[in-house]
Amino acid sequence: MEPPPTPSPLTAQDREIADTVARERPRLRNFIRRRVIDQDEADDILQDVFEELVEAYRLPDPIEQVGAWLFRVARNRIVDRFRKRREAPLPDAADGEYRLDLALPSPDAGPEAAYARAALLDALRAALDELPANQREIFIAHELDGRSFKEMAESTGTSINTLLGRKRYAVLHLRERLRSAYDGFGI
Repeated sequence: MEPPPTPSPLTAQDREIADTVARERPRLRNFIRRRVIDQDEADDILQDVFEELVEAYRLPDPIEQVGAWLFRVARNRIVDRFRKRREAPLPDAADGEYRLDLALPSPDAGPEAAYARAALLDALRAALDELPANQREIFIAHELDGRSFKEMAESTGTSINTLLGRKRYAVLHLRERLRSAYDGFGI
């Protein structure tokens, strides 16, 4: 009978990774948990960051300023989670379930998300104010109040095609006007 295999000793690189994880884990965990409400999701992000650290150590070029690198990776992973959440299909506005505030970063997801949310809402208000009144009214009635085009056509006496055209112009303006705001926050 053969003796059990002897575990291989840790390499210098393995020790360096273990030391970095032990040293940076508490601060990094706090950083992530202040920005991500769901603690399981925060722990997943922390695990992802350390997995990326292990992969990066295998690259030929060493990481300079490992602590700063870890926080940058963590911030990027948090932003990626916001993006994934935003890309999830929203309920149909006809169901009365659509809410613009659900498409924005959560105000409870930390100071960066709260700031991004407030800035995006301010930009939306400013962009809506730039629209001609008839386009603004149609956009708000359809997107924010959940009114159907048929309902609006009946109440205003304006054809559905005209309402659709006004909404299209409003959307094109808002899309162009808000692109820089969304890009600025990496959303």
